[in-house]
Amino acid sequence: MSIFEDRVEAGRRLGQRLEYLRGQNIVVLGLPRGGVPVAFEVATALDAPLDVIVVRKLGVPFQPELAMGAIGEGGARVLDKHIISRVGVTQAELDAVEDRERALLETRVARFRKGRTRADLRGRTAVIVDDGIATGSTARVACHIARQLGAARVILAVPVAPADTLADLTEPDEVVCLATPRQFTAVGYHYRDFSPTDDAEVVLLLDAAAKRLHSAQAVANGTAVDEDVQIEAGAARLQGHLYVPVEGAAVVVFAHGSGSSRHSPRNRFVASFLQRAGLGTLLLDLLTPAEELNRANVFDIGLLAGRLTGATEWLAGRPETARSRVGYFGASTGAGAALWAAAEPGARIGAVVSRGGRPDLAGDRLSAVRAPTLLIVGGADREVLELNRWAQALLRCPSQLSVVPGATHLFEEPGTLSEAAALARDWFLRYLQPGGDGAGD
Repeated sequence: MSIFEDRVEAGRRLGQRLEYLRGQNIVVLGLPRGGVPVAFEVATALDAPLDVIVVRKLGVPFQPELAMGAIGEGGARVLDKHIISRVGVTQAELDAVEDRERALLETRVARFRKGRTRADLRGRTAVIVDDGIATGSTARVACHIARQLGAARVILAVPVAPADTLADLTEPDEVVCLATPRQFTAVGYHYRDFSPTDDAEVVLLLDAAAKRLHSAQAVANGTAVDEDVQIEAGAARLQGHLYVPVEGAAVVVFAHGSGSSRHSPRNRFVASFLQRAGLGTLLLDLLTPAEELNRANVFDIGLLAGRLTGATEWLAGRPETARSRVGYFGASTGAGAALWAAAEPGARIGAVVSRGGRPDLAGDRLSAVRAPTLLIVGGADREVLELNRWAQALLRCPSQLSVVPGATHLFEEPGTLSEAAALARDWFLRYLQPGGDGAGD
């Protein structure tokens, strides 16, 4: 039976279990490909650097499925001398296999890191993460490789594994596993969504993690923008809070029909998810306090959309954000306003996300939206769910409807807002970051 919704949820839960490591000298190492989305969530939760640990099995020449050792980066190598002796592999045969596998390993490393240097493990704690363990062979090799690369301590962390396999592991100093089901068939059996992870997603997550650390350093150095702002909108002055980790970082503008967007705990919670991934945010009140007294303004989608367009133009006029790609995050009637604004001729919006929103309020303009759009709705918010399905049918852009099981309109149930925030973050990373699906639009 399913224990985890997907790798993202499994990673968040694993990160919570590993909270005791926060602040320690750790490096989170994902095993490509499926372990990297899990490791990304762990690294985010612990504010730790993320890297991959790439290993290649050395198969016996005439029986490749039988491992006689494994190799990793930096010349690391682990040999099973008993197997080599038993099957009679010569030094020349061993060298030939290693040369071939080393070339394949370096190709994968170059693809994943795109020129980034390998994290230095010397004297640090290596937290090796996969999406699960079956036999444990890859995990064992990864632990050996991490130790050869200088790790002072090795922790193996996985969401799910058979208890007997864990009991046999001696390579890591510590093993952390969330679930050890009695009936273990395969790792994927315990996930509702176990879709394959491709190389592009691995690269995207590594880039996002690197930008998160760079952004944190910029904040520590005082070079990031983190300030209250005022935006002129005709006769009105809109209040907002702008966070830009580094010059040119993508910025997500938050849209809400009421004046609560800047102070909304839910919006601020989602913004923190985006900021930890290296994205900028503009939390913006689309209405002044006086305008909000007239309830009709909350449903004036044209007015709200015009304010969003003005805020986007304001971002284009600032040196820190002049080159930034912009996305919209809309809640309630703000979702309708975000899609209305994104449909304007010449609008250069990279992505739109709606959380429990009313995209239907954009009406006929939905068909003109070109920005990839994610609609997030609570499974228990049935009326709004139907309105979102209706709106999605009118969209002609890349779109997705994600239902968070058990969530009501405000996502107040435990874990549901985190799930919505993670969905939003991944969508914006996919379409706003360089190299993502929307790059160069």
